[in-house]
Amino acid sequence: MSKPAVRIATIGIAVGLMVMLIAVAVVCGFRKEIQEKIIGFGSHIQVTSFENNNSYETSPIIVDSTIEQTIRNIEGVRHIQKFATKPGIIKTENDFQGIILKGIDHEFDWNFFASNMVEGDKIELHPDSANSTNVVISKILSDMLHLKVGDGFITYFIQNNVKARKFNVVGIYSTDFKDFDKMFILCDLRQVQKLNDWERDEFSGIEVLVNNYKQTDLIADKIHSKTANRFDDNGGTYYTRTIQELNPQIFSWLNLLNTNVLLILILMSLVAGFNMISGLLILILERTNMIGVLKAMGMNNTSIRKIFLYQSIFLIGKGLLYGNILGFIVCFIQKQFGIISMNPDIYYLSEVPILFNPVLWILINVFSFIISMLMLLGPSYMITKIKPSKSIKFE
Repeated sequence: MSKPAVRIATIGIAVGLMVMLIAVAVVCGFRKEIQEKIIGFGSHIQVTSFENNNSYETSPIIVDSTIEQTIRNIEGVRHIQKFATKPGIIKTENDFQGIILKGIDHEFDWNFFASNMVEGDKIELHPDSANSTNVVISKILSDMLHLKVGDGFITYFIQNNVKARKFNVVGIYSTDFKDFDKMFILCDLRQVQKLNDWERDEFSGIEVLVNNYKQTDLIADKIHSKTANRFDDNGGTYYTRTIQELNPQIFSWLNLLNTNVLLILILMSLVAGFNMISGLLILILERTNMIGVLKAMGMNNTSIRKIFLYQSIFLIGKGLLYGNILGFIVCFIQKQFGIISMNPDIYYLSEVPILFNPVLWILINVFSFIISMLMLLGPSYMITKIKPSKSIKFE
């Protein structure tokens, strides 16, 4: 009778652990992918004018070599790049679409967009060359407006005097981040400066990339302390914000996922624990006669409880081993082959992401083992209530 119960308890622990490991791997992978996409579009930290108020029609700040060097010298800063933005409307023969031109220069870090390029190539920019009319657009925009590499289009800019510019498509990217893909077009920064009648040292701001995402807030505080009390030659002030402050809704959504995973961990731990409780109780009931004989021979309750707890430890360890193997296999297959897909319009990803975190993997195993053992201490106390005179006759 005990064999099926023990098998069910072991399988319950294995399945529970497998679900916990997969859930954590998926959520960690999801957070990492979404964070990288947001940072790819906006960097870890932005230094802009205090007057911008989250508008893409920005007030300029003057960026000279002094302010650049001040930020570069801060420990943890990996790269800085200047940028400028300008809202516009693309008009083709059959359609039109509102967009944001993001002006970049030769110092722009192309790693993110290069990894998501689906056609064409990046813009070749040189500080001493003439202004380039080449742009990189998203696949969403290219499909909506029926544009391909080599095509040209007219963009109109609504201001005091309506201005129009013709641009040529040299590259198409796709990040599956629809909200940003349908909006951003990369172009020569000097084009935006010219549209805004800015000087060569006037920009929408500075983007700062850091070495360690976890130090973003700390580095932002250091940048703020070195720039907040400065004024540029136009009297403008420098305003420092992290990527979390620029996109609070998205990061609040990501933080909510952590709560869901925590609930999954707690529920699956309880399920695994109750499975082991039922298995232990059946073992005790089946061995009641043996417990009575051992007590009659002089063995105390503590020693007998240890026998059953040691056996439970073996079963828990067996379940954890199977759970780790199953969890690793499922995660490995998904990571390598992307079998389970997702709707990018809803989740911003085309397939379920996986991120192996060895520290969390170990902590989940330890947590599951401790919870299971603590839940077994109560049922094992039942042994102390068994009397030798009655249990020896028990069948």
